Amino acid sequence: MALDEATLGFLSGMAEAAGPDAKPMWQLSPAEARIAGSGLKDLYGEGPDMHRSEDHTLNGYDGGTFQVRVHVPVAQPSAAIVYLHGGGWVLEDIAGYETLGRQLAEKSGAAVVLVNYRKAPEHPFPTPVEDSWTALQWAASQLEQIAGRQVPLFIGGDSAGGNLAAVTALRARDHGGPDLSGQILIYPVTDYDFTRGSYLEPENQSFLTTEFMDWFWNHYVPAPEDRLHPEASPLRHESLAGLPSALVITAEHDVVRDEGEAYAERLRAAGVPVEHRRWPGQMHLFFSLVNVLPASAEAMDLVAAKVRDGWGAAN
Repeated sequence: MALDEATLGFLSGMAEAAGPDAKPMWQLSPAEARIAGSGLKDLYGEGPDMHRSEDHTLNGYDGGTFQVRVHVPVAQPSAAIVYLHGGGWVLEDIAGYETLGRQLAEKSGAAVVLVNYRKAPEHPFPTPVEDSWTALQWAASQLEQIAGRQVPLFIGGDSAGGNLAAVTALRARDHGGPDLSGQILIYPVTDYDFTRGSYLEPENQSFLTTEFMDWFWNHYVPAPEDRLHPEASPLRHESLAGLPSALVITAEHDVVRDEGEAYAERLRAAGVPVEHRRWPGQMHLFFSLVNVLPASAEAMDLVAAKVRDGWGAAN
């Protein structure tokens, strides 16, 4: 199956707006790439109103600081989701995920904690991991202030954020908590390995190409030997047993499709309850294109329904 018409239209519009002389993103500096990608958020709209929204500054493991934004959709949300945004550990921030966070909160009835973890190359591995871990611990300690009572706590993210969500869930298991009711892994990066079939299929080279992924890895984990560390490539962790239930969403035409699906299979083999959905006709990035691609709303509805149902709350 080819990319669907909505995606092809989006890519055509992006190419036309960039112009014929535009360089590929992987030929830009991080600063240039951030500017080039910043216009996407203008496509998403404002997002629904919240009962309240709050910004907090957290102290990082190294003495630095970073922000989290808490969107609370109703007076007593039924759950809380710590959400780690995508962007290859280099691009994006919580401003670009504002509409997504608000929509996820409204549809799920859960408070959503957007984490503005610090980015590479200024803050390479393991700083994004450490910031994600700090944010999860903070959210767990603040559940009564956020939700008015103890509620199920979920970790989630897309792309590089899916990578950080998987790694943070492993940390929580290995440190005896916080207890998680589920992990939401949306086309997660789980392994440094460009030989998988999904990297080699020409039809997958759309927004996220093999060259672009190489660019991201080079900025995030400059030392090649560190890219095989299980907190960079969680698929290489020796054991995935004892992790919370997982919802894994992959895209049919995505270079990281196979590593995400391999992670789902390893979770299942380790006895973890897993629901995996491969979205047909979609590319990497589709989930975060809220109010742009119909498939984004479909996948959001699935995530929200799982959270509303209290999925995995007994884990």
